[in-house]
Amino acid sequence: MPTITTSDGTEIFFKDWGAGQPIVFSHGWPLSSDDWDAQLMFFVQNGYRVVAHDRRGHGRSAQVSDGHDMDHYADDLAAVVEHLDLHDAVHVGHSTGGGEVARYLARHGESRAAKAVLISSVPPLMVQTDANPGGLPKSVFDDFQAQTAQRRSSFYREVASGPFYGFNRAGTDADEAIIENWWRQGMTGSAKAHYDGVVAFSQTDFTEDLKKITIPVLVMHGDDDQIVPYADSAPLTAKLLQNGTLKTYAGFPHGMPTTEAATINADLLAFIES
Repeated sequence: MPTITTSDGTEIFFKDWGAGQPIVFSHGWPLSSDDWDAQLMFFVQNGYRVVAHDRRGHGRSAQVSDGHDMDHYADDLAAVVEHLDLHDAVHVGHSTGGGEVARYLARHGESRAAKAVLISSVPPLMVQTDANPGGLPKSVFDDFQAQTAQRRSSFYREVASGPFYGFNRAGTDADEAIIENWWRQGMTGSAKAHYDGVVAFSQTDFTEDLKKITIPVLVMHGDDDQIVPYADSAPLTAKLLQNGTLKTYAGFPHGMPTTEAATINADLLAFIES
């Protein structure tokens, strides 16, 4: 398998397909680069080079005990970009991956990047604080950790079959194959990484990261997102960015890159080619 070893000795798995301008994909919690299948195939068939890695502790990357925080996630992404010597890259992050992209650009600079896309992403800050009263109570994320530690398999099944893809909405037909694929990806990763990752995606404040980013950024979010609620994420993120554009999707769920792939891919392509 293609892997790199980071400066702290962590082995990171990555995919690198095609030729042309690189598009780099950062996946959500607790998944892997496989969650980007619909995007990887679409863009490689449209003449782009596509790159996607499994976050440390996720998928086929090493199940290390430590480093499950946004700084390490950003550094691991930078290591992949530098190993492949990518330039003029478009960075696309979904959910936790959107936070990873924001921290990467703010921490490592934009010299290798052309544009970025944040899809259903966690910035600016998910948890409720005095400065972020519209966030979710910390008890929500404490429960995520408890469920992950105590009954991970059942919990992941419940997330995938319910709020992640909006399959719990009236009139929506659950796609069993999509649910099983989400569960498969999650269970391939490390319970420790996923447990720690809840803190990373919920308690990291990306406000200052977003302010530093100068390249064009498309913020894509469904207004029926039950995982990262729309009102306290996408509109605030777009306002903090120096060159941000907000695109809102009526009724789309958190997992819209999968369930609404045709729409998302077309809009991604239009933004990249604009």
